[in-house]
Amino acid sequence: MAGVTQVTERSPMLSAERSRTAALASSFFRGVIAAGLGLGSLAVLVMVLWISSPYPDSGPGGALHVAAGLWLLAHGAELVRTDTLSGIPAPVATVPLLLVVGPVWLTHRAARDALELGEGRSAPSAGGAFCAVTAGYLLVAAGVAAYARGGSMPADRFSLGFPLAVVVAVSAAAGVWTASGRPLGPLPSWAPLRLQEGVARTLFRTRAEAAFRSAAAGVTVLLGGGVLLVAVALVWHVQAAQSSFLALSDDWSGRLAVLLLALALVPNAAMWGAAYGLGPGFALGAASTVTPYAVEGRPALVEFPLLAAVPVPGPGTVADWAALAVPLAAGLAVGWFTAGRAAPVRAARDEVWSGRETVLVAVLAAVGCGAGTALLTAASGGPLGTGALAEFGPVWWLVGPAALVWTALLGVPVALLLRSWRLRERGWAWRRDRTDAGSGQDASGMSAGAAETAEGKTGAAGEPERSWHSGNGRWWRRRGKDEGGAGAAAVPSPVPPSAPVADEESAAFEPYDFLPTDPWHEKTARGTRWVSLKKDSGGLMPDFPAPEVPTADLPAAEVTHNGRAPEASEPPESGRGTAS
Repeated sequence: MAGVTQVTERSPMLSAERSRTAALASSFFRGVIAAGLGLGSLAVLVMVLWISSPYPDSGPGGALHVAAGLWLLAHGAELVRTDTLSGIPAPVATVPLLLVVGPVWLTHRAARDALELGEGRSAPSAGGAFCAVTAGYLLVAAGVAAYARGGSMPADRFSLGFPLAVVVAVSAAAGVWTASGRPLGPLPSWAPLRLQEGVARTLFRTRAEAAFRSAAAGVTVLLGGGVLLVAVALVWHVQAAQSSFLALSDDWSGRLAVLLLALALVPNAAMWGAAYGLGPGFALGAASTVTPYAVEGRPALVEFPLLAAVPVPGPGTVADWAALAVPLAAGLAVGWFTAGRAAPVRAARDEVWSGRETVLVAVLAAVGCGAGTALLTAASGGPLGTGALAEFGPVWWLVGPAALVWTALLGVPVALLLRSWRLRERGWAWRRDRTDAGSGQDASGMSAGAAETAEGKTGAAGEPERSWHSGNGRWWRRRGKDEGGAGAAAVPSPVPPSAPVADEESAAFEPYDFLPTDPWHEKTARGTRWVSLKKDSGGLMPDFPAPEVPTADLPAAEVTHNGRAPEASEPPESGRGTAS
């Protein structure tokens, strides 16, 4: 029995099972550590501000409860403020988007590192790593939510499932996808067969990647334009912003806390500025809307520096209408990036997308830009209380379609115009004469140095021996005349006659031209070719003259019409005919 037990313990099946279990346990602890790092960093910051405050409202327990609530708020959970003047609990659902970066990045990195192979251990499966990291992170989140219920800002229990759990799961899934090489397929077996076949094609992946990049460019331009609008408005109302900042606190620790909160809300302000430029604007209370056309109602403003950038009530001015340049720039960006993939600058004509493909990708990019804008808009706003503060921020189901319409109406024609501009005759003329930059050779296989040498040399009769050209990736030979004035025998070109003529210059030459055969075998021409081959060999060829092969040593079939044998140092060129 002892021997059986020993064999069982050393079984490879049990070793593999233990390895998988250890990998899953390691992924689980990675999720726990990621949650602990985010919570610990935020708790340290809150404790530093509490210690430096000259008038703390509560003890260290209250500060830790505030840190727990802020950590849950960073995941999108809605907090409930219980210590209000009216005694009615007020929701706090405006999430500072800069705080979201930390938890999302930590979860993403934990899931990504869980799939990396370590020394002496095996990595878990993609599904196992995702489940383990998510479970470990959510376990810590559940404990923090239970602890925060004893403070002044507990989290709403329904928001713990959505969006908190969804944010954690999406971040972990993104980390697993990154570790797997960012694949676009294959789709699950339950997906329609036609969709699986379409995703498996390289063409679909290329177009999907181009649409995603163009959509990301549009969203980025919208956010950048929103930041610019907010910055200009703050400079315009600098005195109001300064007064609001100084009125919120009298000591340096309080002002530092206000400054940090303002920095954390900068992405929110950028999204609000983008919504303002798109047209729908944003709400400052249940009965007030701020748009470039007018500021309606009486805004329910609170004392905060960023809110000092809000325009005054009344109809919009010329400066307000200038905010429409933000969606214009986003539409141009979508069209520019789409045209950059549809008709690249360094691409040949046969690599350019058709007009239908360009329109389809531009429309998909506009849809992606609208979806991304709607998602960021929904995250940037939310109620800050009850009554007048129940509606605060832009409305996602208005801002998202507005971004879609702007980028589609501008991106599609811009992409088509740029594609047509890059396909114009004069702008693309150089493509017909391009050579293979990687090998330094033209389409005939002859190097540039050898071509120049061969072009500059003449035969024994004083006539040009041959001329090499690289137009449209082809070469042809000049027409020569023999001593009697008649044209020499026709020599077929290595390029088939069905190859398209690239430009007017090459159209003047026939696919098959004439080449004098006598100078080809002269001693001077043979020496010229030998020098060119030796020069292009990079020193590999020995330093001895070109050998002369006597015709008596060759079969009769290899002797040309003039009694000379083909050279042994140069392989017979494809396409050279013999004169009868």
